[in-house]
Amino acid sequence: MSLCAFSGLINMSTKVSVELSAITVADLVPIGHFLHDNLNHHVAPEAWVRAVNPAWMSDAPNHGFMLQTRDGKIVGVYLAFYSARQIAGATERFCNLAAWCVLEAHRGHGLRLVRALLAQVGYHFTDLSPSGNVVPLNKRLKFQELDTTTALVPNLPRVGSSRTRITTNPTKIARVLTGNDLTIYRDHAHTPAANHLVVQRGSESCYVIFRRDRRKNLPLFASILYVGNPNLFRTVARNVYGHLLVRHGIPVTLAELRIVGDQPLGSRLLRSARPKMFRSSHLQPDQIDYLYSELTCVAW
Repeated sequence: MSLCAFSGLINMSTKVSVELSAITVADLVPIGHFLHDNLNHHVAPEAWVRAVNPAWMSDAPNHGFMLQTRDGKIVGVYLAFYSARQIAGATERFCNLAAWCVLEAHRGHGLRLVRALLAQVGYHFTDLSPSGNVVPLNKRLKFQELDTTTALVPNLPRVGSSRTRITTNPTKIARVLTGNDLTIYRDHAHTPAANHLVVQRGSESCYVIFRRDRRKNLPLFASILYVGNPNLFRTVARNVYGHLLVRHGIPVTLAELRIVGDQPLGSRLLRSARPKMFRSSHLQPDQIDYLYSELTCVAW
């Protein structure tokens, strides 16, 4: 979640009348232009539209909330991604808080967007990319921080082995995966920010989802979002990192230890990993992942 013009949000007010409403499919095109112009120029307006409406959200209550002046001008947006997940035998509903952008002249209304989202009953809430100023606000709203200890891994070329095979072919991936991994793949196969591969070694396989990321405006990083078979991944991780370099041209991987397991050989831990947060009445940190969220949908 990012927020432009956050400073002073809580204490500032405005005399201009601003109306709050839920974002519907009909609003997505102007929302895409607003976010492109005011939040992230790297994401084209049409890319925002595609990202905000993934296939699994067909029964979502909204796409977040927005603020408009009486003449219909959009002055604030808080996107949301909804999903229903099976956890410990129960169906759990999630609301992922995504891009948050309020124009400076109207930032006094920004908390109305937050309240509208958090007022929705029956959801667990995640915020997987809070900006620095948003973190203390989230803490006041009873969000917890996840342990995002992150290793910086140099992606080095790896000599091929007949024992380890990596495929990115969609047909082959769908044929290899089963159960929950197959469901996850089908749901994310066309989300813009999710990249997929399957590593096979003997009779075992490991499904991996990664995204390209920027640091200091340099698109040189891969972030591992999901590892379906952590035990196998520990064995084949260097093959995956080498694949990211050779096949995708990505020189460095950001690997959170809660996702990949042990710290990879030859890596170093970041001094300050980017925070990720959640709010739930009963779920534990190890039950929170990064799927069905802006991290798989928005390629910034």
